[in-house]
Amino acid sequence: MTTDNRPLKSYEWVMQDIRKQMEDGALHPGDRLASVVDLAVRYGVGRSTVREALSSLKALGLLDIRQGGGTFVRNQPAPELQGDEAEAWMRRSESLRHIVEVRNVLETGAASLAARHRTESDLTQLQATLDGMAAHLDDETYGEQADVRFHLQIAAATHNPVIADLMESLSGRLHDSMRDTRALWFYSQRSSSERLLGEHAAIAAAIRDSRPEEAGRLMSQHITKMAQVLDEKGARL
Repeated sequence: MTTDNRPLKSYEWVMQDIRKQMEDGALHPGDRLASVVDLAVRYGVGRSTVREALSSLKALGLLDIRQGGGTFVRNQPAPELQGDEAEAWMRRSESLRHIVEVRNVLETGAASLAARHRTESDLTQLQATLDGMAAHLDDETYGEQADVRFHLQIAAATHNPVIADLMESLSGRLHDSMRDTRALWFYSQRSSSERLLGEHAAIAAAIRDSRPEEAGRLMSQHITKMAQVLDEKGARL
C-alpha cells in the first residue's frame, strides 16, 4: 500500500519487489533477471505490466536492458541526483528540451507534408518499422533505434530533400534524446512500449490516409508530451 492508503498499481509493486530483492541481496550486480514471460507468470500480471516495471527500474539506473541479451542488475546502480549531479542533470535536461522544441517545429510540419506526398513505398517502410517495434516490445535498445528510424522515414516521406537532410543531420541527437525521453517517459508512469507503439501507429495511419492536419496534430501531441515529462522531472529535483 502507498502512504496515502491507495493501492499500488500492478507495475509499481512488481517494481518495488524487484528493487527489494536487490536491496536484500537476493539479486546481485550482474545477475540476469528472468524473462518478461516468466516474470509475468511469477507475479500473476500481464507482460506489459512487467515491461513498465523493468523500464522504470532502467530509468532509475538499476537495470541494464541489452538488445537480445536480457535484463541485468547494474553493477553500479545510479545514486539519487544531488548537488552538482542535479545541476548537471538540469543542463542536460535543458539541452534535451531544446532538441524537443526543434523536433516539434520540424516534425509536425514533416508529418503533414508526408501525409500529402507519401508513396506506397514510404508506407511499406513505415509499416515494416511498426511491425518491428511490435515484435520487439521487450527490447528497449531495438525500440530506441526503431523510434529514430520511424521519424527519419516520415521526413523522407515528405520528398523534400531539405527536410530529410535536416532530420539526418540531427539523427545522432535524435537517438540520444529519444533514449533519454523514453526512459523518463516510462518512469513518469505515463506510458509503456505498447502505448508508444500506439501513438506511432496513429501517426502512420494519418499519413497513410492522407490526413495532413491530423498527422501534424498527432505528431505535435506526441512530441509535446516529451517536453512535459522533462518539465516534470526538472520540477522534482
